[in-house]
Amino acid sequence: MSGRDRDDATDRAADFRRIASRMRLSAVRMVAIQGFGYLGQALSSAEIFATLFRGGVLRHGHDRFVLSPAHYAIALYAAAAEAGLLDEQELDTYGRDGTRLEAIATERTPVADLVCGSLGQGLSGAVGLALAVHLAGEDRVTYAVLSDGEMEEGQIWEAAMFASHHRARMGTLRVIVDANDSQVDGPVTSVTTLEPLADKWRAFGWRVADVDGHDVTALLDALVDDPDDRGPLIVIARTHIFGRMRAFPRATDGHFIKLDAELERALTAELEAALA
Repeated sequence: MSGRDRDDATDRAADFRRIASRMRLSAVRMVAIQGFGYLGQALSSAEIFATLFRGGVLRHGHDRFVLSPAHYAIALYAAAAEAGLLDEQELDTYGRDGTRLEAIATERTPVADLVCGSLGQGLSGAVGLALAVHLAGEDRVTYAVLSDGEMEEGQIWEAAMFASHHRARMGTLRVIVDANDSQVDGPVTSVTTLEPLADKWRAFGWRVADVDGHDVTALLDALVDDPDDRGPLIVIARTHIFGRMRAFPRATDGHFIKLDAELERALTAELEAALA
C-alpha cells in the first residue's frame, strides 16, 4: 500500500468513527424519550450498520436486508437517518404511540426487507431471499444481521445446513453477527457456550471472517466478495455491548438500559467529545 493509500484509508476510518459516534448519539437521544430501552444494541453494532448503510456495501432498494433480532431496530433507525433513508426528525418519534419507529421492529418497520419477531428466524428468511435471487438470475445481494445470542436457537443451524447444502446458490448471502456477549439473562458465555464459533460455522460449510466489529476497515474487507470462493459468508463481528464507551457504571445491564438524566449527560458528553 502506498503512502497516499494509507492516508486515504486512515481518513476513511476516521470518517466512519464519526459516523458511528453520530449513530450512537442518535440512539442515546431516542432512548432518552422513554428513559429506557435497547441502547446497548445500537452501541455495540454502530460500526456494523455504518459499514452496511454508509460504506457502499448495501445498495438500498436493490439488495435485500434482513434484521433478525427485532430489538436492534434502534441501530437500523440511526443508520437509516445517517444514510438519508429516514428524516432525522422522525427519530424523535421513537417508541411513541403510532410511530413507525417502534422499539421492537415489526412488519411495519421501514428500510428493512424482513424483520423477525422471535429470535433465530432471520437466517431462514435470508436464505430464502438468497435462493430466490439465484433462481431469478438477479444480481442482488442478501445481507442479514444476527446476534450471537441467537446461536442458541436450533433454527439457526438448520438454516446454516440448508445454505451449505445449496452452497452453489448462496454466493450472494452475507451474514453479519453482532457478537457482543450479551442477552437478557446475562452474558451469552454464562448461558450457553458458543465457542469456537468460527470453527462451528466452518464445519457447517460456510466461509467465515472473524473480525473486530468496531473496526470498519476490517468489516469492509470481510464483506468484499471473493469471486473464486463462492458460497455463503458469515462475518463474526466481535463487539462490546457498550461500544467501548467509558461513561457507563460497572453494574449497568447492557441488554436493556435505564437511562437517567445523569447517564444521558455523561454519554452525550463523551460522544460529542469524540465528534469535536
